[in-house]
Amino acid sequence: MPAAESAGEFQLKALTSSAIPAALERAERYRLLNEPAQAESICLDILALEPANQQAVVLLLLALTDQFSESISENLDRTLALLPKLTDEYQRTYYKGIINERQARVVLHRGNPGAGHVAYDLFREAMEWYERAEENRPAGNDEALLRWNTCARTIMVHHLETSPVDDTPLMLE
Repeated sequence: MPAAESAGEFQLKALTSSAIPAALERAERYRLLNEPAQAESICLDILALEPANQQAVVLLLLALTDQFSESISENLDRTLALLPKLTDEYQRTYYKGIINERQARVVLHRGNPGAGHVAYDLFREAMEWYERAEENRPAGNDEALLRWNTCARTIMVHHLETSPVDDTPLMLE
C-alpha cells in the first residue's frame, strides 16, 4: 500500500452542489435500510459542502441516534452537538425529545439492573421536550403529540417508574 494511503491519510472527495438532493435521498434510504453508518457518512459529505443544510443535520442526528444501540456514549455528544445547528425552535425541542426517547429505548432493551428506572426518567424527559415542541409546532404537525403518546404507552406497557427514594440514613462506623 502506498504511504499516502496508510490509515487516516485519505483525502476525502467532495460532493458537487448539484448532487446534494440525490445524496439526501440516498442518506434517507440507508437509514430506512438500517445502515446508519452509511447515512452518517453521506450527511457528513453534504455538511462539508453546505454546513447549514437542515435536512442533512436532521438526517445525521437520526443516523447517530440509530447507532445508540452500538454505543450511546460515543454517539450522544455528537448528536447533542447538532441541536444548535437546527435553526428552528420546534425542531430543536422535538429532536431533543427524540434523542432522549431513543436513549431510553436502548437502555430498556439492554435490561441492565435499574434499567427500568433510568429508561423511565429518559422517557419522561423526552415527554417534557415533546410538550415544549408542541407549543411551537407548525399548524397541522402533531409529531410531538404522537411521540409523547408513544413514550406514555411504553411506560405503561412496561410498568416503568422512577427510582424509589432511599430514605435510609447512611451509617458511618
